[in-house]
Amino acid sequence: MAIEVRIPTILRSYTDGEKAVQGDGTTLAELIEDLESRHTGIRARLVEGDDLRRFVNVYLNDEDVRFLDGIATKLADGDSVTILPAVAGGSV
Repeated sequence: MAIEVRIPTILRSYTDGEKAVQGDGTTLAELIEDLESRHTGIRARLVEGDDLRRFVNVYLNDEDVRFLDGIATKLADGDSVTILPAVAGGSV
């Protein structure tokens, strides 16, 4: 099963600079474990305990997984997953 995972700039050091990588899994949790097996350290940046980190947004085909089944969201061949860490800043 091939799933495209779009990687934000801040996490590309784990993927050797790649903007997108291929992953495998029937759920988002399995996909993250698959990514970790090939891109060591990325899981810790995405997951805390058994859930996504608070400031990490993950989209499955443009839908926020927090409104689906979170880390248990089912995946299918050809899906696209986008990881977007929340960013804050600016002037007051």
